[in-house]
Amino acid sequence: MATTGLNLHAALVPDPGHTLLLRVWGDSMVGAGISHGDLLVVERGQAPRHGQIVVACLQGAFTLKRLMRRPGGWMLEAAHPAWPALPLGDGSTWGVVRHVIHTLPAGR
Repeated sequence: MATTGLNLHAALVPDPGHTLLLRVWGDSMVGAGISHGDLLVVERGQAPRHGQIVVACLQGAFTLKRLMRRPGGWMLEAAHPAWPALPLGDGSTWGVVRHVIHTLPAGR
């Protein structure tokens, strides 16, 4: 039986010049299936839309949150009840998360 290979780079990184891999630190997005230590495929150069998970820069620090349009303006919302929503305010979106790569624990 013949098999064809899957090119993960082509499947996950359609625009290499605008795509980065970032490692997650923290637990603010566990409700969205993103855990500490996961690897994110982040695409830069496209304007994010309501509801997308983004990497944003607030006061010189990066954060990973869902971008939501609310009556008071754009908010960055965590997917964990312990983390409050943050106004985007003068911050900026840095990239849109396209894929999440999980590492499974080693079996025994």
